[in-house]
Amino acid sequence: MGGNMAVSMLARGVSTRRMVFQMATALALAPRITVPHQMYSSDCDGNSDEVIKAKAAASARLRFGDREPTIFSKIVDKSLPADIIHEDDLCLAFRDVNPQAPKHFLVIPKVGIPGISQVDDSDNELLGHMMNVARKTAVKEGLDNGYRVVINDGPDGAQSVYHLHIHVMGGRQMGWPPG
Repeated sequence: MGGNMAVSMLARGVSTRRMVFQMATALALAPRITVPHQMYSSDCDGNSDEVIKAKAAASARLRFGDREPTIFSKIVDKSLPADIIHEDDLCLAFRDVNPQAPKHFLVIPKVGIPGISQVDDSDNELLGHMMNVARKTAVKEGLDNGYRVVINDGPDGAQSVYHLHIHVMGGRQMGWPPG
């Protein structure tokens, strides 16, 4: 999906967030051919993976503004290390550095959505995917007796990093009420 397709989608009223998701999906499904020392994606406009990623990042910047990088965006771009336990084209999961339970990991989208209150209906597929990753990763982590899933949003929700993230905690009996 190249620049002309993006302009066409915007002209048809497709939301920027939806367009970014579709571009990311197209990138993930694009056939690849290996050339010595380089990898190219087939794409009718001749765009490389990096160009497509840059266009997706520019679209996200239009929607969410030009924000400072967060600790989570630095984990996504690998400029900060993390104990990553799952990664795919849309999200990644990694162990929390300040665990609140014997097993505590986070699931984050690769696109820098500031929080759950900034999503819209076009994000349904991404949000469903993230929840499914949380479930599958909980199984891999051996949380057979249950776990808690939490999304903090905004100051009253005690959100400390403004990059959407799902906490998955387990390995002990959780108390109620939670906060």
